Amino acid sequence: MPPDQYASLLEDHGIKPTANRIVIAKALATIDHPMSLSELEYLILTIDKSGIFRTLTLFRECGLVHAIDDGEGTKYELCRSHHDTHDDDTHVHFHCECCHTTFCLDDIPIPEVSLPEGYLPQTTNYIVKGLCPKCAVRD
Repeated sequence: MPPDQYASLLEDHGIKPTANRIVIAKALATIDHPMSLSELEYLILTIDKSGIFRTLTLFRECGLVHAIDDGEGTKYELCRSHHDTHDDDTHVHFHCECCHTTFCLDDIPIPEVSLPEGYLPQTTNYIVKGLCPKCAVRD
């Protein structure tokens, strides 16, 4: 994504594009897997942990990021939905129990779950755990 598009991306989600928010959005866009707060803090040395966390919270409230609980903590990824009214970027995630990396399986949609009457789903977190291709070869 060209640098000038990060400000537009934030504005499209109702977020004022400050320098720190652009840095965090860019970091999320350039990495190929969801990242934890600690990983982002290590990657972005110019913003402290609380600033990153506050920004991620804002991004989540505005629908710009997904938060994935992989059993080891929360990981964050940019939401690449193309709709304002619903999220069409829901997909399965894979968590490697060897290297502890969580991967997006973008081409595998989350299966629909029929809930009993009265239950109103808000979010879905679908994680498959095992060994990623790199770790599976090592064993």
